[in-house]
Amino acid sequence: MAQEMKTITIAGGGLAGLALGIALRRVGVPVTLHEALRYPRHRVCGEFISGVSDETLASLGIDAALAPAHRPQQVRWWSGSHFLSRFSLPEPARALSRFALDEVLSRQFRALGGEICENSRVAPVPAPGLVWTAGRRPAKGPWIGLKAHVRDLDLDHSLEMHLGSHGYVGLVAVEDGWVNVCGLFRLMPERARSSEPLLLTYLRHNGLEDLATRLHRVPWREHSESAVAGFRLGLQPPLPGLMSLGDAHSIIPPFTGNGMSMALEAAALAVPPLQRYARGEIDWDLSCALVRQTARRAFTRRLSLAGTCQGLLLAPWFRRPLEILAQEQLLPFSLLFSHTRR
Repeated sequence: MAQEMKTITIAGGGLAGLALGIALRRVGVPVTLHEALRYPRHRVCGEFISGVSDETLASLGIDAALAPAHRPQQVRWWSGSHFLSRFSLPEPARALSRFALDEVLSRQFRALGGEICENSRVAPVPAPGLVWTAGRRPAKGPWIGLKAHVRDLDLDHSLEMHLGSHGYVGLVAVEDGWVNVCGLFRLMPERARSSEPLLLTYLRHNGLEDLATRLHRVPWREHSESAVAGFRLGLQPPLPGLMSLGDAHSIIPPFTGNGMSMALEAAALAVPPLQRYARGEIDWDLSCALVRQTARRAFTRRLSLAGTCQGLLLAPWFRRPLEILAQEQLLPFSLLFSHTRR
């Protein structure tokens, strides 16, 4: 008789966890997924997928779920109130809210026979078959991420990027007329109490008064305001004995638009070792080692380059040279795009 497959337990029902669960169920691996809250819900996310290939989406089995996504390709950058540059992405991105995407993927996972335990948290204790995709791990860091959905906002281009004094924010249209507004900012040590949304407070603090005024005038989606703090960018400290994927493994600076793509790429590279483990062909330690090696090759260079570029973007001394390079059309957007995606 054929040997019964071992069960994979996924701790974290975000993009990496759901995509991995779907891909494993498609090859017959039993999967139980634990989600800390309930679907659907809003998350701090740029909701902009750029870099993942059609082949990877098809191999995961989630290409149909992303078919309704907007396909932005044009980008405009501002520094404060100064226009910097416009350029076209080499290929269209995908823009779809996590509220909609996570709901579709969770239904697909269940339809494939996967088990979801909502309102369920798993402790990060190493165990054979446990994959940790529970997102950002609490850590001391200088950053705060803020997100909201607004509507009736005219975007000059498919994607707007606004660089402030201590952070940046991106705007992209998602489904049903909503626009995702998501930013990364340095935490304010102190801030005055205000009745306005925290996102607007941070925009004004970063010298983005014009953008704050635009957003103040339009409707905001109820319950879409989200915030996350207490995290660090780049490679995350490893959890010994745990296979970590997605933001639990590494967080790329969000100006690259590559974070969601990395979550999907990480899920895809983990499928073969996990399938071999579930079949009893390799042990858990080897499965973890194979995933770590593959992830290191796939992500280390882009994380390093992205971290360096973000440091320059937010360095006060580089702001004027940046504007001059942009005016002279000397910013290598296409080169940076390609090298932060491989």
